[in-house]
Amino acid sequence: MTDFPSYLGSYAEGLIDERLEEILCLASPCMLCPRQCMADRMGDDRGYCQAPYGLKISSASPHFGEEEPLVGTGGSGTIFMTHCNLRCVFCQNYDISIRGEGVSCSAEALADIMMDLQGKGCHNINFVTPTHYVHQIVKALPSAIEKGLNIPLVYNSGGYDSLETLRLLDGIFDIYMPDIKFLDPALAARYCQAEDYPSVAWEAVKEMYRQVGDLVTDERGIARRGLIIRHLVMPGAAQDTRRVLDRIAAELSPGSYVNIMAQYYPCHRAAEFPEISQRLAAGEHEDAIRYARSIGLTRASRH
Repeated sequence: MTDFPSYLGSYAEGLIDERLEEILCLASPCMLCPRQCMADRMGDDRGYCQAPYGLKISSASPHFGEEEPLVGTGGSGTIFMTHCNLRCVFCQNYDISIRGEGVSCSAEALADIMMDLQGKGCHNINFVTPTHYVHQIVKALPSAIEKGLNIPLVYNSGGYDSLETLRLLDGIFDIYMPDIKFLDPALAARYCQAEDYPSVAWEAVKEMYRQVGDLVTDERGIARRGLIIRHLVMPGAAQDTRRVLDRIAAELSPGSYVNIMAQYYPCHRAAEFPEISQRLAAGEHEDAIRYARSIGLTRASRH
């Protein structure tokens, strides 16, 4: 890879400033995400996600609970951003994503946070739920580059992303880590308040794959570039899980890195939905892992 991370080459070519101008045009009235709610965020209209125009973060630290290629020995430099454009009834981070608990952070302070995480030995900068704050991330990036940032950026989202926004991030993020929660519109409507989630998320993941391809790691097994897909196994949703895995294998790549997660537990509003008000039944996660391998997804992992 000639320019790694890719944002270094984009910065040298002046592309980051160009992209920032276009992204700012999408940020208020807000069209950054598929909701297209047109909120006047600069005028303090919070829109669907309730995020302010300025950045709010909940925490920033080396994280050792992420996927192994991100964690390595130094951890993933994880920055949890507040608010979300989904309303998942089972959200495990609802205090951050829905209640918006966090503190305001300027773009310059964000650049310093990135540098601090790099200085602590983190292998990447991992932005969690970045969709509605990409204008602030891209605004902070030139300052961080000038201070010496040289580790890849991770776009860690729920998968409900706009193609227009993602295309403006080409050459900025080296690693995309989206969820594919559901491919059944009825499940997406019931649990995420987004009936169009399956079609939107699938198109978003395809665009991410177009930009970065299958996951590439260095000689230590540390992620350098590529797509990491997350899928959370849900109680009683084995058919939809198989649908997700089939589509990844057939339409993306058998070499896709897929984290099939077993960590579901009922929280937030899950008790209101009897079918997901309990943890996974015995065997549900193992069945998903076996199925993934049976259809040729050789990089299916468990977390």
